[in-house]
Amino acid sequence: MSASMTDHASPAAKDSGRWQALSVIATAVVLSLTTWFSATAVTPELKSVWHLSDTAVAWLTNAVQLGFVAGALIASLVNLPDIVRLNRLMAAATALAGVANAGLLLEPGPGAAIAFRFLTGVALAAVYPPAMKIVATWFIRNRGLALGTVIGALSLGSALPHLFRALGQTFPWQWVVGATSLMAFVASLIFLLMVREGPYPFSKAVFNPREIGAVFRDRNLLLANIGYFGHMWELYAMWAWLLTFLRASLASAGGGINASVLTFLVVAAGIPGCILAGQFADRIGRTLTTTILMLISGSCALLACLFFDGPTWLLATIVLVWGLTIVADSAQFSAAITELANPSFVGTALSVQMGFGFGLTVIAIWLMPILAEALGSWRWVFLFLVPGPMIGVWAMLSLRARPEAIRLANGRR
Repeated sequence: MSASMTDHASPAAKDSGRWQALSVIATAVVLSLTTWFSATAVTPELKSVWHLSDTAVAWLTNAVQLGFVAGALIASLVNLPDIVRLNRLMAAATALAGVANAGLLLEPGPGAAIAFRFLTGVALAAVYPPAMKIVATWFIRNRGLALGTVIGALSLGSALPHLFRALGQTFPWQWVVGATSLMAFVASLIFLLMVREGPYPFSKAVFNPREIGAVFRDRNLLLANIGYFGHMWELYAMWAWLLTFLRASLASAGGGINASVLTFLVVAAGIPGCILAGQFADRIGRTLTTTILMLISGSCALLACLFFDGPTWLLATIVLVWGLTIVADSAQFSAAITELANPSFVGTALSVQMGFGFGLTVIAIWLMPILAEALGSWRWVFLFLVPGPMIGVWAMLSLRARPEAIRLANGRR
């Protein structure tokens, strides 16, 4: 079909196939994102084999975060998504993530392993953000739900290495890394052969470093970003250290639950959370949805510390609710930026949000084992995550009270 024919097609014709496209893209995102936490899922083994400190273990995860920030910045500076077709960009990047992830199989030692993890993060920066963009080209209606589904796919991909570790407890750690690399290669083929852009393409969203100041001077964007930063302070530190926290807790409480299985279930709980949050945001508004979710997730961080010693069933319930809510609002902060920002610097605003947000995760991830060592236990470390969502709640309620918030979610604030 020619471009002109597509432009004049009816909304029903344009929307045909959008759910199939979403399912294909989400599947590829799940498979590719398994490489993000592949090393985190086997940190107990790597810590033993390579004689790593908790701080060194933290950098196996933090390297991915830093690589992601660097990759996103480079992609924005050269406007890579507008130079290379999105499906080809994601296919090449996913293949690179698979190769970098497989570098751990060489058992290169801590320094080289951190370098491989950094490269994995660089590659994933050309997978996750473009996936959000390409899904949005398929959806005008139900965009919140669609983007929430992509975040849910990210959650499942992040959780799967923990499931692999639980299912293969008698296998060496290498099989988890090998399985996740194999899944990335399959995802690369899916992106290349089965994914295409939808009928609602975006104009170019160019990153301009000179516009960074304008992003922070805009009170509405500043509040939306503070909400996102508070959310990110909590999210990846919890995902990175939940397995360690649960292993310590279950050992103390004497519970019979497998820590890897529970970690998988907690992170995977973000799937229904993201989908439901997308629906709620489209119906009751972005600020209200994010406020409710951050209140719940911040409360769960506190309760997980209080019930560290059990009962085990109660702790498991708390962390499952935490997993359901902690990631559910992710897509809504980005959606808010696209609705509030001046169209001339939407690209810069989104890059600033993601860059600063993931930069904060590095600090939070690095801080957790230091606090655990200082406190002599992992029991209270997640207490230091609580201020993040609470500050986020203040920011989103402040944004909700501003008249410009009427631009959010078709007037639903």
